[in-house]
Amino acid sequence: MENITVIIMLLFGVAFLSLVSKRYNFPIPIVLVLCGVVISVFQGLPVIALSPEVVFVIFLPPLLYHAAWHTSWSDFKQSVRPITLAAVGLVFFTTGLVAVVAHWLIDDISWPLAFLLGAIVSPPDAVSATAITKGLGLNPRLIAILEGESLVNDASGLVAYKYALMAITAGNFVLWQAGLNFVLMSVLGIAIGLAVGYIMYYIHKRFVCDDIIEVTLTLLTPFASYLIAEHFEGSGVLAVVATGLFLAARSGTIFSHESRIMTNTIWDVLNNILNGLIFILIGLQLRQIIDGISNYSGNSLLIWGAVISFVVILVRFLWVIPATIIPRMLSKKIREKEEFDYRNMIIFGWSGMRGVVSMAAALALPLMLNKTEEFPLRNLIIYLVFCVILSTLVIQGLTLPWLIKKLKIERYSILAEEYNIRNVIVSETIAHIEDNFSLLDDELLHNIKSKYEVKFNRLQKTELPSNFFGNGKVLGGQIFNEFTKIQIDLLNVERAKLESMHKFGSVNEEIFRKIEKELDLEETRLWMEMYEE
Repeated sequence: MENITVIIMLLFGVAFLSLVSKRYNFPIPIVLVLCGVVISVFQGLPVIALSPEVVFVIFLPPLLYHAAWHTSWSDFKQSVRPITLAAVGLVFFTTGLVAVVAHWLIDDISWPLAFLLGAIVSPPDAVSATAITKGLGLNPRLIAILEGESLVNDASGLVAYKYALMAITAGNFVLWQAGLNFVLMSVLGIAIGLAVGYIMYYIHKRFVCDDIIEVTLTLLTPFASYLIAEHFEGSGVLAVVATGLFLAARSGTIFSHESRIMTNTIWDVLNNILNGLIFILIGLQLRQIIDGISNYSGNSLLIWGAVISFVVILVRFLWVIPATIIPRMLSKKIREKEEFDYRNMIIFGWSGMRGVVSMAAALALPLMLNKTEEFPLRNLIIYLVFCVILSTLVIQGLTLPWLIKKLKIERYSILAEEYNIRNVIVSETIAHIEDNFSLLDDELLHNIKSKYEVKFNRLQKTELPSNFFGNGKVLGGQIFNEFTKIQIDLLNVERAKLESMHKFGSVNEEIFRKIEKELDLEETRLWMEMYEE
């Protein structure tokens, strides 16, 4: 009971720090990894460790599913070549080079242990990549490649992890068998993921008519996909990603508006808690891990952590430069279709932040090699993984905005794209009203049409694409926002009156909750209309 109390109190602390980071626009993954360091300093906190067998099952499926759910399948398809090169080629290249350096640098690390370390730190993290690049105005194609890479590379890294672990525990490893098994596991994992996705699509579309049940099934789906794939020796990671991409592309047709709102909110909360929990657990174990490597000198540990982190950062540049340039040299189609900007190549190279997946993989290392022998150098491997995560998140994550500024990359305004999309949608709706509702009563037709005409007229006043950044002028977007803010202020007047009536008992509780929800949904809609960078 004491351990649960400690975790809940620490989650409160993480939630508060996340709130502060949001307020001051500080990336949450960096806050979480620093929280882990701070927690390890406090004396008297218990050492809480989950069973290594359940770490993957608890953390990986929901985190990967959440990331896949927010990935555009259309963008993923268009960038499949660079995503595949990074998610497969770069992962194995990183695994190999880190293994060579670790084996050369640290006398105690055997080749299987070195490859295990390389496999754990090889995949960049989808959550970290999304959180840190958000709001930096990067090119959408670059963001799509980063997010797609971070989704698929977990499968490559975890396959390498599995075979390195097998070489340590069973003492055998055959390269050609590992390569063949990687292909078979990947194909089987994707097939099972798509099958689970189709079954859940059919269930949602044909049988589910309750929002709570719909959300519950959504929460259980990634665990089902992962466990079924693992049972049949496929890639559970790719199964979850395939299921997430399949259902996300069809969410508009299988979910009601209310279940969609509930699902997005609950998944955001769950994602935040799991990310916080994994770094709380490492923080609570870090002192014990440091004690477990006390036979090494402090200088050696610092040098090893710094060198491995440097190699992880360097190897990404060693790969990305030829992987970008060689396909352009060999293919005229690529040269004509894809714009080349060396600055995007540098940003991609500097965006290899590691995070929760690497941490979960490290914590999932078995405690015992067999019934009598402890797993070799487990504490040292976890320490080195934490050093890589800390270095990449803090050094790369904090300097990425500065690097973008120094490279003078023109900020991509997604708001201009949003403006154009809103214009098309409103114009099409007005045309539909004119074509299909012309026989309605004039007053009713006017009331329906005027709602969209007001939206259209406000959009025309914004002049957002040509004048969004303004240079000191009054922006069209501010004119649009002023109208929206007035509506929000009036909603607050309505809410205040409703609260007053509820306080004095002059409104029924059911009616109060219904009107309160209406006001909340309307305010949510209005805030989403606001033009803010």
